Amino acid sequence: MTKDRFLDYITYEKRYSQHTIVAYQTDLEQFFTFLTNQYNISDINNVNHQIIRSWVVSLMESGNTARTVNRKITTLKSYFKFLVKEGSIQENPMNRVVAPKTSQRLPVFVEQESMKILFEEVDFGEGYPAIRDRLIMELFYATGMRLSELINLKDADIDLYKNALKVTGKRNKQRIIPFSANLVNMLREYLEMKRKTFPVNEQDTHLFLTNKGEKLYPKMVYRMVHHYLNLVTTISKCSPHVIRHTFATHMLNNGADLNAIKEILGHANLAATQVYTHNTIEKLKSIYKQAHPRA
Repeated sequence: MTKDRFLDYITYEKRYSQHTIVAYQTDLEQFFTFLTNQYNISDINNVNHQIIRSWVVSLMESGNTARTVNRKITTLKSYFKFLVKEGSIQENPMNRVVAPKTSQRLPVFVEQESMKILFEEVDFGEGYPAIRDRLIMELFYATGMRLSELINLKDADIDLYKNALKVTGKRNKQRIIPFSANLVNMLREYLEMKRKTFPVNEQDTHLFLTNKGEKLYPKMVYRMVHHYLNLVTTISKCSPHVIRHTFATHMLNNGADLNAIKEILGHANLAATQVYTHNTIEKLKSIYKQAHPRA
């Protein structure tokens, strides 16, 4: 089946993340179900732009947001581009499909003062779990790394002499992220505590482990981050990605170069990083309105 060949392509050649692969697979299955139920089509060569447009309309009428629909359109664009590339179809029907417009959503972030309170006033407790959780929160905020990147960190990825760590991001692309000197002692303390807590678990080289000495899993980190952010902020969404937004916004607000932030975050292009400039502009507008006598 063309779907299976496409999924193999994005898995082994494009090296998409598992999350993206699952999303693409779900979108394609939904699209093929629509083709069967509405048009009784099983041959992809019989699909044209009008049929795809009707699927887009049905998605919108079912209550999907424009952002969700656009993601599904992106899936089809990649899929039909692949089919043209391998010669399964002659023309790409997606060339005549227009994506619905979306309103730009500004990244949610935690205020700088709230992050200061988190690290200076919140009691993380004692013992291995407490030191681990504190270090995870510090690293998220200090580096802006993604959840998957943190979970997959290995002991060997940390260079305590150069104050830098190696991160493996999307599509297995690696990058080096610097960290401040004050994290060195925290990392040394954590590594020593980990060795004492799990002396027989030296074969597991992952930097962060669960209370049982196993590799961390996403839901555990989500719960931990949600708990600590809830102590210092009232924003509705408290996740590792919010700390990533917070890192980038605070860096930009404090004068960091946009290209430098792009490299640290591991963005493929500058457009993905430029969204953080909107938060800075909104902050300037707010200050202007409060301070200017004729604003």
